Amino acid sequence: MSQYYLPVGMRYSTLEERKQFYTQEFNPQKAAEWFSGGLGRTKFAVIIGRHTKIYPEKYKQDASTTIIIDEYKNIEDVRQQILEFLPEAVYYDRNLYDQNDNKISQELAFDLDPENITCPIHGTLADKMKRKQGLSFCEVELEMVKKETIGLYDFLETRFSDVRVVYSGRGFHLHVLDQKASLLSSEELLNLAQQAKQLGFHIDEWVTSGEFRLIRLPYSLNGLVSRIALPLRKDEIESFDAVHDERCLPQFLGKEVTF
Repeated sequence: MSQYYLPVGMRYSTLEERKQFYTQEFNPQKAAEWFSGGLGRTKFAVIIGRHTKIYPEKYKQDASTTIIIDEYKNIEDVRQQILEFLPEAVYYDRNLYDQNDNKISQELAFDLDPENITCPIHGTLADKMKRKQGLSFCEVELEMVKKETIGLYDFLETRFSDVRVVYSGRGFHLHVLDQKASLLSSEELLNLAQQAKQLGFHIDEWVTSGEFRLIRLPYSLNGLVSRIALPLRKDEIESFDAVHDERCLPQFLGKEVTF
């Protein structure tokens, strides 16, 4: 299997490394604190090995499917279920549900990934797809997507009061936690996504419009690149170094990353 090309220092995590991370390093309480209103009826999800093709043999048939975790006692129970699957990615559902499992609202989010950038070295996303390297990216694209993230943050700040940024392990997610944002209609979400696209931001429109409701869980491990999803302040984005920043490096990398 040919792997995606990634910046030097980034690589796929092994099953043993995923186990080590979620056993020794993942902080369930920090993850729970991300949900300011409490976990409530939050649904979680895992993808075991869709992109890395690394998965426990017993879950071979389900390696590429999205497995929903909606029955749990507390956040520690969620962690134990993650350890059962040892997934490459952990997400949460942005939808808020009532006691009858009906959708009440949805958290507004924007997804900026480096592979969507037109790179002066590697070309467009279509070019990468032709080479079967659709999720690949380089340091140049990382720097470009950082600038887009700052610009999009500025755009959102003029409309909303509670905007947060998370380094996803590859690109950046912007979460808008204003209550009025969670109540936008599908048409309003689509219009907002299209405005952002027209301004030149390479966002994943499906995420913003609500068609794709899952988003990476902060403080979880991105097994495609061996990086921890890390919340950042706006003033940290410009100088943030995804390759070397110790806050997003799991312990199992040891001295692999040269400082």
